Amino acid sequence: MPLPQTEAPGPEVKSPREPRKSQTLPVTTWKSNSMKEQSTHHGGSLRPSLGMLKQTLFRTSLRASTHKPKEDPGLFRRSSRFLLRSLRRAIDEGLTAGHPQGPAVPEKPSRVTDGASRQAATGTEAEDLEPQAESKSVADLITERQLVKAFEQLRYLETQLVADKTSRTFTQDPTAYARRAMDLCLHYDGMAAEIGAIVREALSSEGVDRDALAELAQVVHLEEEAHQTSQAEGDFLSTPRHWRLHWEDAVRLSAQERVQQAGAKVIPGAAEGSSDLAQLLAELGGVVRQDLQKVRLEMQPAYEATDFPVWETYLRAFHSAVAQRLQELARDARGCEQLYVLLDWAANVYGSPDFLGAPDLALPTEPLPPLLEPALWARLESDYTSFLETKITSCFDSILQLEQNRWEADEDREVLQGLYHAPLSIDVHMLVAEHVKAAGAISAELEATTLQICARALCLFVPRFEKAFLASKAVSEWYLGAYINACVELRTSLLARFPGTIKELEKPLVAATNSFQKHLLQIVQQDMQPLFKVLYTKSWLTQDTLRPLMDKVVDFAHHLEHVTPPLAQETLQEVHRFVVREYLGQVLRPHERFSGQDRLKGSNKMNLDAQAISNTFQGLGSEAKWLDQAILSVAEILGETYKDDIRRHLETLIRSYPDIRRDHILAILALRRLGRRRNQNLLQHTQDLLRAAHESRLPSHHVLFEEIEVPTSVDVLITCI
Repeated sequence: MPLPQTEAPGPEVKSPREPRKSQTLPVTTWKSNSMKEQSTHHGGSLRPSLGMLKQTLFRTSLRASTHKPKEDPGLFRRSSRFLLRSLRRAIDEGLTAGHPQGPAVPEKPSRVTDGASRQAATGTEAEDLEPQAESKSVADLITERQLVKAFEQLRYLETQLVADKTSRTFTQDPTAYARRAMDLCLHYDGMAAEIGAIVREALSSEGVDRDALAELAQVVHLEEEAHQTSQAEGDFLSTPRHWRLHWEDAVRLSAQERVQQAGAKVIPGAAEGSSDLAQLLAELGGVVRQDLQKVRLEMQPAYEATDFPVWETYLRAFHSAVAQRLQELARDARGCEQLYVLLDWAANVYGSPDFLGAPDLALPTEPLPPLLEPALWARLESDYTSFLETKITSCFDSILQLEQNRWEADEDREVLQGLYHAPLSIDVHMLVAEHVKAAGAISAELEATTLQICARALCLFVPRFEKAFLASKAVSEWYLGAYINACVELRTSLLARFPGTIKELEKPLVAATNSFQKHLLQIVQQDMQPLFKVLYTKSWLTQDTLRPLMDKVVDFAHHLEHVTPPLAQETLQEVHRFVVREYLGQVLRPHERFSGQDRLKGSNKMNLDAQAISNTFQGLGSEAKWLDQAILSVAEILGETYKDDIRRHLETLIRSYPDIRRDHILAILALRRLGRRRNQNLLQHTQDLLRAAHESRLPSHHVLFEEIEVPTSVDVLITCI
């Protein structure tokens, strides 16, 4: 609706250097113009209403908003709100002044708004003064980004308008004040929009327009000096425009646009793999790195004449934009790999001192807020560990399958550094170390959690692997030795690398080692067991029946040379003990009994066998010297011709082997065939020795006779009677 206005033509001012004349804004060159609406007087004395002013304000603002670049919508809302308050005050003042209005005639559109309203109030007319050809309008200056000159003209016009308002020049024509105030508002908003455009173009373009940035900084500084304090309630003119805050908002919007555009063609959630997400984050890091380097090296020098915190503002803006982008990516992240890539990029790539490519451009840890909120970070770690637990279990399944394939293929056996070697220990160690190291690169808490997951999975894997192997056809000295070495290596390497954190692995690894060692002994025992049956027989007296037995021992010892030394020595001693135990068991459970010369020959043969067994095992490196006396003591009792010395031999035997029982003594005396009275005296004497030996026996004492079963025979019964 056209508004009534008073015809008040006045001279135009060509330059702000003529302070006595009011200059108006060009209404045809800026994108929105409040002067285009011409008012007409209806009824002569009709006063303009507030609703009519609001409609004019709305139409003008609407036209401006359809052409201006996208800016903060609050800027126009604030301008309009304050302008309405200012207009309301101007109208109220005009109504209360009580001055009658003269007849209004349509005002002629001119290139500058009429500023000589005081002449209109007195009826004085002046012809319009056109600007010189070389002068430029405020809109042209803003378009050409001569912001300082544009602001100087706007500031001059604003001062003139405030002075006219204070002198009640617009008492009879409030709409003239409204048009001129609106033009000022729109031009100030246009400058704010141009400031935002300059900020956006600074990052999006290849080069940097340092002159435009310097002009921007200077005009913001001039505006802050011109509008230092807020005016009275409802007064829009001369109020602070907050262009510094507008500049900061533009920086934030510019950073958000740049960050959101990075990797826009990559769809990280399309698959559970990590390659797409890694590519997106790489592009994102490249954009942030390039832009911040540009800010520090090219843009910041353009602002150095002012106090603009350029680096800090851009740094915080990009940090906030990256945090927002990561939160969006975190919502779509799927699978263990994508979650780890996201956490690793946040912790190690973005958080690296070398992220920006130069030491002096390192991202400070303070006072920037965390890239991901603690709650979000904790959720990502929790999701990652949940996926990781399933993945590690699957990896152990793969390791078991690889070993089973080797058993079936009967691949060439490998000897590494003199020991039987299976890839099992290396595969497990690499699996644990790789995941723990990767988690440790993100946080100590995630490292500890990952280590616990690996330990639990390994504790379940070891007995499962043991059961699968022992049920296979691949059980042999080579594989058993290789897996004993693997278990020992895992115990030493994992516990050494992660001390105090993987103690629960000790039990299953020791159990598996003992099981493999037990089956290794069972192989050699089953191989040697038939050879003991020929001992202490008639043929044994004349033949070297011990030679095949010792050959088996030597062959088995060659395998032990490729087993970890502590376990090899322990196994060799077990074989040594087995040979002595089975030898004595065969003697104490004879198929034939010797007397007279055969008994003496048997005693001599036992002495020779005992010496051969001792020499063989000592030559192989056995440290179980405590076994050497067992066969010799029994042989001496059987071959002793001076019967009174038998007591001494029995005492030596009981002291050397405190696990010997009374039935063993009875079996030995039954072989010796002494008289009833002498047997009773020896049994009575040894009874006290056996009781004392059992009482003084410690758990650490060796076991030999305790594992020798002696059945009750007629000869033994006769010896006991």
